[in-house]
Amino acid sequence: MQQILRTPDPGVRAALVTDHLQRLEDALDRTRAAVVSLRRLLQPDPAPIDVELRAEPARTVAAVEAVVGHDDIATWYAGAMAELEAAVGDAVTGPPGGSYDNALFEQERGHAVVYLPTAAPPRTGRVHPLTLPPAELAVTTHIGEHDGIEVTYGELGTWVVENAMSVAGPVREVYVVGPRDTSDPAAWRTEIGWPVFRVT
Repeated sequence: MQQILRTPDPGVRAALVTDHLQRLEDALDRTRAAVVSLRRLLQPDPAPIDVELRAEPARTVAAVEAVVGHDDIATWYAGAMAELEAAVGDAVTGPPGGSYDNALFEQERGHAVVYLPTAAPPRTGRVHPLTLPPAELAVTTHIGEHDGIEVTYGELGTWVVENAMSVAGPVREVYVVGPRDTSDPAAWRTEIGWPVFRVT
């Protein structure tokens, strides 16, 4: 604000005010999104979520893995995915995905994997072949930005408790449509797979 008041040039002053206004509007948008997420946590939508029980076979992918802190996951993911895309190139055979240990959510630090499916996973830098074990999963789709994904996790966790037997194991995500596919967050689709034990 002091810089705006000290600037004698009206054109520069207008540009500073515009920049400041944009920052305030961006902060307001983030606050509104947080309020919507918190309201959904307090008063969840009564409509049931769509859940599909899936048996995922074992498969080998190109992966980057590390033990990371919860606060560092977004930065780590961006770097790991860029490295994967550079290593795999056009040989990708499906959407990217991730696997995240429960400790990452419960203790704020845990093992994380991001991967790209490819017929011949390379070994270069941090990228290496990794075999994802077979898994029985309860799968739902989170629609839109990732800021509110914890609400979808909560809804899926409730469904698992009420309808299936949860087992220890990492949660899996598949980024069916994401920021690399479209800049429109409303079009993003993230599948969340919760490990379960099925008898039927």
